[in-house]
Amino acid sequence: MSNKNPSKPSKPLTGWRVLVPRGGPWGDSVAATLRSKGAVPVVAPLINFASTDDTDTLEQSLRDLAAGEFDWLTVTSATTVDVLYSYQATIPPSTKVAAVGETTAAALKAVGYPVDLVPDRDNSAAGMARQLNDLEPSPRRILSLRSEIAKPVLSTSLRKAGHDVRSVIAYRTVGVPVTDKVVRDVTSGRINAILVTSGSVAEQVREQFATIADTTLLAAIGPRTARDAERVGLPIRVVAPAQTIDSLIETLSGIEVPEPSAEALAVPPTEEVAVTVQETQSLPIAHLGKARGAR
Repeated sequence: MSNKNPSKPSKPLTGWRVLVPRGGPWGDSVAATLRSKGAVPVVAPLINFASTDDTDTLEQSLRDLAAGEFDWLTVTSATTVDVLYSYQATIPPSTKVAAVGETTAAALKAVGYPVDLVPDRDNSAAGMARQLNDLEPSPRRILSLRSEIAKPVLSTSLRKAGHDVRSVIAYRTVGVPVTDKVVRDVTSGRINAILVTSGSVAEQVREQFATIADTTLLAAIGPRTARDAERVGLPIRVVAPAQTIDSLIETLSGIEVPEPSAEALAVPPTEEVAVTVQETQSLPIAHLGKARGAR
C-alpha cells in the first residue's frame, strides 16, 4: 500500500467505509473520530457483553473489595470498568489498581477510580503480571476481574509468584448477528476496512463473514490482537503499533483507500446515517449489575 500524498484531500480517510465492530458509547466515539477524518463509519456490533452467570460471587467479591480485603485490583478491559461502575463499586484507598493499558486506565479515571499501575511496555495480561510481580516481591492479596472467555494468564502468573489471587468472572462476551446488508457490503468489498479490536471480534468476523473481499483491509488493534486474529484464520494486513483505537485509526489514515471492485460498484448505495446499523442495539452495560448499589 502506498502512502497518501499532499495532493489528496485534507481529511486522510476520505473515501473509506470502515466497519466498527462494537456499539454503545465506544462505537459512537470511534464513529465520530472516523467521520472527523473523512471516513464513513458503519457501526455493526459483532460482540456485546452480558452479566456473569455467577453474580453472587461477583457481588461478594465487590463487597470484600470495599471492605479493604485486597491489596490490588487488576482491570484488563474497559468493559470491566463498566461493570464496576454499574455496581457503584467502592475501591478503598488501601487497594491499588492496575490497568492493562492506557484505554482501560482512561476508562477508570473517567468514572473516578484511581490508577496506580499501567504496564510500561507490554499492554497485555502477561505484561501486567510481570510488572506487578517485579513491583511486589512479597505475597499480596489480589482481586482479578475478567471476562468469561479470558485466558487465565494473569492469575496464573501472579499465583506462581506467590500472590493470593481471587479470579472472578465479571461479564460474558456474546456474539451479535449482523444484518444481511452488512454481510452483503463486506462480501462485495463495499466495506473498505474492518477494525479488529479484540480476539472476540476476530472470532465473530471469521464466523459471520464467510467471504471477505480481497480489497477489504482487516486492521488489528496491536500485535497481540493480530496474533489472535491470525490464529482463527483472518489475514490481517494492517497492525497498529499500539493497542489503542487512536493508534489503529492513525495507522489506517496513512494508507490509500483500496480501489473498489466491480462487485462493490454494482452494489446500490446505502444511505449514510453515519452509517450506523441500528438493528442490533448494544446491551446496556449500566444494567449489568443486578443491584446497582452493591458495595
